[in-house]
Parts: sequence; C-alpha cells; structure tokens
Amino acid sequence: MTKLLIVDDSALMRRLLTDIFEAADDFEVAVARNGVEALGMLASFAPDVVTLDIHMPEMDGLACLDRIMVVRPCPVVMVSSLTADGAEETLEAMALGAVDFVPKPKGAVSLEIDKIAEHLVDKVRAASKARIPRSARLRERVREASTGGLAQSRKSRTGSAAPSFRDQTVSPGNSEGNGLVLVGCSTGGPPALDALLGELPADFPWPILVAQHMPASFTGPLARRLDRLCALTVREVERATPLLAGHVYIARGDADVILSRRSGSLMALPAPSDPELFWHPSADRMVESAMRMVAPAKLIGVLMTGMGTDGATAMTTLKQRGGLTIAEAESTAVVWGMPGALVERGGASLTTPLPQIAGTLMNFFVR
Repeated sequence: MTKLLIVDDSALMRRLLTDIFEAADDFEVAVARNGVEALGMLASFAPDVVTLDIHMPEMDGLACLDRIMVVRPCPVVMVSSLTADGAEETLEAMALGAVDFVPKPKGAVSLEIDKIAEHLVDKVRAASKARIPRSARLRERVREASTGGLAQSRKSRTGSAAPSFRDQTVSPGNSEGNGLVLVGCSTGGPPALDALLGELPADFPWPILVAQHMPASFTGPLARRLDRLCALTVREVERATPLLAGHVYIARGDADVILSRRSGSLMALPAPSDPELFWHPSADRMVESAMRMVAPAKLIGVLMTGMGTDGATAMTTLKQRGGLTIAEAESTAVVWGMPGALVERGGASLTTPLPQIAGTLMNFFVR
C-alpha cells in the first residue's frame, strides 16, 4: 500500500480526495488541514507521497513544501489553480522540490472532480515512485539535523556546471548550418529545464524547441521564468514564430507544436492538440514534424524526465534516420518513464545524467 498524506484546508476537498484514493485500493490515506498539521504527521504517518494545497491558513503550501524537503524529503504533488498566480506559485513549488502538480477542477468541485479522478490517481501513483535526488537540499538537511530544527529554510537551489565532453565521439553528422534541438519532458520537467538551459550560453548556435506537458495557463509563466533564469532568450509559441539561434521556444500547453517553412525560414506554429495522442504538447508530434522540415542529421532530440512514453517513438525514428538522441539517465530522472522508453526501444544514441546533457550538446559544436 502507498501511504498518501492529503493536505488541504477544505473539508470538502479532503473528503473527495480521500474517497478517490481509497476507491483505488492501493492507498492508505491520512489527511491534514494545513501545513502545520502536515509537518507534525511526517514522522508518525511517514507518507510515501503527499498532495499539497497551496493556499492554506497558518502555513501555506509553499512554506510547508520547503520544510518537507528539508525535514523529511518525499514526493509531493501540488494541487493548484489554473490562474496565472496559481501557475507562478506552482512553478515556485517545483523549484523547491515538488514532483508534479494537479490543477484543481473548474466550477463546482464536487461535480467536476470525477472528471480528473483517473488522471489524478495516475499522477500520484507515478509521483510516489519518483526519485528525490539525495543531493537535493543536502546542506540544509545536515544543518537541520545538527541544529535540532532551528535552521532557517531557504527557497534557492545550487546548480553544478556541466563537465566538458570534448572526447565525445557520437554525433549526427556535420554541425554546420541550420539545425534544431528538440526537448521533451513531463513530470519533473521544469526543474530539469532549469538545469539544462541554465548551463547553455546566450550564443548557443541552434534554436531549442521544448514540449513540456502542461496546461496552457502554465506554459507562458514557465517561459517567463526560464527567460529570467537563463542566458538564452525563452519564449512561448503563441503564434507562428521564426526560429532563431540562442532562443528557446516553449510549446503552448493544451496544444501541440509543429514546424513549417515560410520564405525559407523555419517556423514554429501552435496547432490544435491531436486527439489521437494522449500527452500535450506532444513530443512525438513535434519531432515528427521537425523531421519533415529539417534533415535528421541536423536534429538533436533530448528526452528527459516524465511519466509515459511520449517522444520515445519519434526519437527512435530520428536516431534510425541519422539524428542524435539523448535520454536522461535513470540516476537523475525524477520519473524515468519517457527517457526509459526511449532506451528500451534502442532509440537513445546516448544515455546521460541531467547535469551532463548541456555539456554534451555544447561538445557537438566543438571543432
């Protein structure tokens, strides 16, 4: 049984969520009304996974999450609204260590929650198996243990520079000319994007196109956040957009992104989501579209943390046609579903820990 702690100040929400997870038969459920109660239950209940509301009295979700990741790290799924403010807070939560998020139902919760119940259970199941890096917040955890809980919490992370890969021998042909890097990710993706893009220089020679599974109200704030954190220019694909070197393009949520050429220029366009595909924005559709517009030898596919298999089929084809594909290693992926599926299909040219992917990309352009 998976031990789940539900933290929400709404008695109705606690009851609805409890009913959903108890009906799933593989969860032992406990509830807390706010962050203070939740922290008090970490030792006694010892949850495998936590669902955490953001707005609560006494101690809100962000403050509670900050303490969980220092006192007793475990997978946390945020329960957030689909507003712009909710998106910003959720991205902050993921920077603090949350594994994933579930948008709250719109309208009357009691009437709408059944529509997301299956999706909610799947996400929490996947999160319960997520890898929390041992190095995450390690310095603060050591300080916490040595000071008896008096240490100040902080909402910052440190990154490590990617090592040089000048001895790398795998490459998809000549790197001269126009090419494109295609990145797919899902659960755990925003912090992984921080780590990847934050190590690349402003003059990175190829555009980077990203399919991160998210609702439309979240991808704009994600692009703005990454733009603040990275040397690269980061934009959401809201309309037909020419692709430029040194730029990152985040596919709009609840839609897909495809490529086209206009007057010889490579363009990214938002497209209605393909109903035959389960995840959106679809990494598979993005890569398939890119292979129709750009020679595979000029494409690099990167598949990072995420539940499911999105991207694995198209990137396997990309490798077979002469492109370079990089799967994030299991040792660093929060959820090794997507990159693991690529490896299992034989579609990964390289399997690389997250801190080394940026160095691998840069090495491709080293002469």
